[in-house]
Amino acid sequence: MARQHQDMAEALCERVRQADHDKTPLKIVGGDTKAFYGRRVEGDILSTRDHHGISHYDPVELIISVRAGTLISELEAALDAEGQRLPFEPPHFGESATVGGMIATGLSGPRRPWAGSVRDFVLGSRIITHEGKHLRFGGEVMKNVAGYDLSRLMAGAQGTLGLLTEVSLKVLPKPTATHSLRLAMPLASALESLAEWGRQPLPITAAAYHDGALHLRLEGGPSSVAATRERLGGDVLDDEFWTQLREHQLPFFADTDERPLWRLSLPNNTPALELETRSDTDVLYDWGGAQRWVRTSIDGRSLRDAVATAGGHATCYTPGASDPFMPLAPSVAKYHRRLKATLDPNGIFNPGRLYAEV
Repeated sequence: MARQHQDMAEALCERVRQADHDKTPLKIVGGDTKAFYGRRVEGDILSTRDHHGISHYDPVELIISVRAGTLISELEAALDAEGQRLPFEPPHFGESATVGGMIATGLSGPRRPWAGSVRDFVLGSRIITHEGKHLRFGGEVMKNVAGYDLSRLMAGAQGTLGLLTEVSLKVLPKPTATHSLRLAMPLASALESLAEWGRQPLPITAAAYHDGALHLRLEGGPSSVAATRERLGGDVLDDEFWTQLREHQLPFFADTDERPLWRLSLPNNTPALELETRSDTDVLYDWGGAQRWVRTSIDGRSLRDAVATAGGHATCYTPGASDPFMPLAPSVAKYHRRLKATLDPNGIFNPGRLYAEV
């Protein structure tokens, strides 16, 4: 059952004002289902769970505004009742996952290459600044006085730039037809096929390769899905596979495996890397090969060097990693520090969550 709406913005503003005055670090927490994603934060806990509810929903205009403490499941249920959905298919990683964490981590599911990322669907937001001011960004006001598109900057910022209280999102109708299939084939053939199909108007919205088979999801109009299904053939795949992939519930992600879990982000149509052929390495290909989940014994520095050479980056998903994110180039790190200093001069918002220096 959905919780009654509750607006705690005033109390949150006062809490932030006091923290900034005292220069007290704050550890922002929502559902805490993605606590593993990022560096450990030391600070007073500031929970957004009591600030929840859908503040505005216009199904005709495909726009919804929702407070940060709202459960993702509640948001998705409201959209589903109108035949709509979040196109970027965000992972929950637990029943208590909130909208604030969804935006803060910026994580998207299997549909991301075909539909877009979390950031792509952010229209506007309400944010509490380090001064305790509750400001609205987006819509008629696209940038703040510092010249930043702050609404979209919040996506993936891990709460380091301000306290997100509300977000407005573009949503889309659910497809009228869906079909998932499994095609047994070698990895090289799968990657070649995906590259070829990517140049054609096929209704593919998910593509993953594992255990000697290519898994595909088709979504769209009934005739388009049926024609593509007949053309590609293969075995019927339970649609639940994509939920299990998104939520890391497939056997590949079992936490009984002591090898670190890495997420590799690579350019489209990148062939298998040499490190992926090692006997101590297992790989699950997602996003048509652009995202790869890797279990390996190879050391982090060697892995990241190999991925960087291929034009990508690697993130460690194993809880407790000291430096889970790819180190920034000096020129890029400079801009991160400048942005943090502008929006959070006393360093109170999730200090060190992304990188030690911010």
